[in-house]
Parts: sequence; C-alpha cells; structure tokens
Amino acid sequence: MRIVVAPDSFGGTLDAREAAAAIARGWRRAVPGDDVREVPLADGGTGFVAVLHAALGGTLHHAEVTGPLGDVVRAAWLEAGGTAYVEAAAACGLHHVPRADRMPETARLACTHGVGELVAAARDAGVRRIVVGLGGSATTDGGAGMLSALGAVPVDDDGLPLPPGGAALAVCDRIDGAPALAGVELVAASDVDNPLLGRHGAAAVFGPQKGADPGTVAELDAALAVFAGPLAALAGREVRDEPSAGAAGGLGAALLALGARVESGAGLVRTLTGLDAELDAVAESGGVAVTGEGSFDAQSLRGKLVTAVARGAAERGVACLVLAGQASAPDDDARAAGIHAAYDVAGEAGLGASLADPAGTLEALAARVAPQWSTGGAATSGNAPS
Repeated sequence: MRIVVAPDSFGGTLDAREAAAAIARGWRRAVPGDDVREVPLADGGTGFVAVLHAALGGTLHHAEVTGPLGDVVRAAWLEAGGTAYVEAAAACGLHHVPRADRMPETARLACTHGVGELVAAARDAGVRRIVVGLGGSATTDGGAGMLSALGAVPVDDDGLPLPPGGAALAVCDRIDGAPALAGVELVAASDVDNPLLGRHGAAAVFGPQKGADPGTVAELDAALAVFAGPLAALAGREVRDEPSAGAAGGLGAALLALGARVESGAGLVRTLTGLDAELDAVAESGGVAVTGEGSFDAQSLRGKLVTAVARGAAERGVACLVLAGQASAPDDDARAAGIHAAYDVAGEAGLGASLADPAGTLEALAARVAPQWSTGGAATSGNAPS
C-alpha cells in the first residue's frame, strides 16, 4: 500500500524535510513492504521557500536584511516560473530570537522591516508577482516595518517616523508616502485566518509565544487598533476584520492594505508540490496520509497545513494521521477536520527526550504507529485522536 508522508516543520527542532525523513524511516522499518513517499510541506511559515525550491527548482536569491530586533540576518527568496516567493519568517521569524530573549520588551520592539527589504529585492529584480508566506514571525507590528521599507512610512502627528515595533503604533497618525509596487501582483500566503484585533487577533493569540505577557498583549492590541485607521486609509477600506489580517503579527493586514490577495499557504504548497497526485495514488492503494507539526493544537485547525492535508485526504476517502511533537487539539474538532488519529512524541517519549533527539523519537513514534494502520486504511487500534 502507498503511504504519503507530508508534514510541516516541527518548530525549531526539525524542518519539514527532516521530519518527513524521520517519519518515513520509522514507517519503513516497521512495515518494509509499504511504498512510503515523502512530500515535505509548509503553510507559509518557516520552511516555505525551502519546500518550494525543492519542488519547483528555480533560483534562490540571497540577501542580508534587517532581522526582527534590528540585527542583520541572511535570508533567501525564490524566483520560479516568473513568481517570487518570499518567506516572512526568513527575515523576522521567531527562530531569530533565542528562547531566553523572548520577553515583553522584545515582543514590543520586533519589526518586519526585513520582509519589506525582501519584497523590494524581488521587485527590483523585475518580478511582477510576489507571494509572501506568512507564519512563524517574532513580530506584532502590523506590518509597519515592511511598509516603511517599501516607502510607506508610519508617522506620528508631528510627521516623525515611528521607531520599530508594535508598541510604537500607539501614536501612529498616518502613513506617509506610497509603496513603490506599481504593476506588482501581491499574494499573501497565510497559515491562519485570524483577524487583526481582539481575542482571536494577532496580539492575543500569537503574542504570548513571542514573549508578550498579559499586559503587553493588551498594549499591542490597543496599538494595532490605532494603526488600523492608517491601514484603512491606505487600503481605501477597513482591513482589520478580514481573514488573515492577524497573520504574522498583523503583517497580513499590511499586505491586505497594499492590495494583496489572500491564499491558503497550505493550499498553495499542496498544489505546487504535487500532493494531490500523491493522494490519488494513496487512494488507489487503500493507503494512508501522514502529516504533522511541532504542536498540534486548536490553532492548527484554523487553516494550518495539517488541515489542508486532511482535507485532501478526506476528499479521496483516505485516512489521515497526525504525528506531532505535542498534541492538544480537541478530539471532536480534529475528527471534524478529517483527522482520524493524532499521536504525539512528547506523550510517547517524554518532552525532554523529544527535544534532545527530535528525529529519533519521531522515527520511533512512526514505527509504533505504522503497524496499526498498514492494513488498507482501517486502524486496528488508536482510531480516534489521542
């Protein structure tokens, strides 16, 4: 039977290719007769460019850009088939901020200026369609840094440019200047559908993982509410409540204000990597689809990659499994999303062991799970998310 292994990256421990390889090794070891195919994926966040480069070829362009806290980071964007693919996390990703440094002050100051530099580099290279992958950011600045890098500068009521970071948006009066993007089609490839503000917004949902405490979350949400006015003026409409406005700390809202069209990052990658053809072959053989990510939680079911894989599998009557670093998504919601079972490395091997040897423990989990499902799609046990 055919098994397709199509995971996202596992946080900062394994990229998508490493995760796919580990799962495939474990499955092949346990059931050597299965035909296991690896299709590493990304949903717009970390690994977006690497996954697409592996699938599409094309040319990687390297650049030194501004990191989330003002330091210089090395990032790459991909030119393939007349389109530029930019990964926001490459410039302002959470992996650029050491875990020990993720605190309220860094959450207040982190900036997307480097994303704008990557977009400008693609524009200057003559590319007229730019897809920006959103996800995995360290920022909550509403895309203000990106806009500034593109010539649309947020200023206070004295006309002075704002300092970097989301907290400074509390005194934003307007956006001066126009972004130099004439003739460029923008696409926001988003991993979530969150709005900009409120309890489902950029600060409340994603701020804590970036170091924001409750007081800082409230401060950033209030600052983004102020910035929503200038964004609406730039867009010619309100963008604050549009789906994906809250993606990447509000970077989605800034892209919407620039006229970007939102696409599912997971859906786009699913198409470009040929996942549908692999799922067709799995369906013909009575096989199984296996996906995964670092933390499979309720947020995963709001447009992240695992749901795109599960949707594609469900369309073909194929069982879909999730192997995750940690799994806490509600069982009923996971089943409703088309996920037949979820397993987690931390629950199997312990959190310490999973962090010390992420590939080995993920491989071991896959080896344990494989015999339960390698019978034509119906599990002999574990047939509900756990």
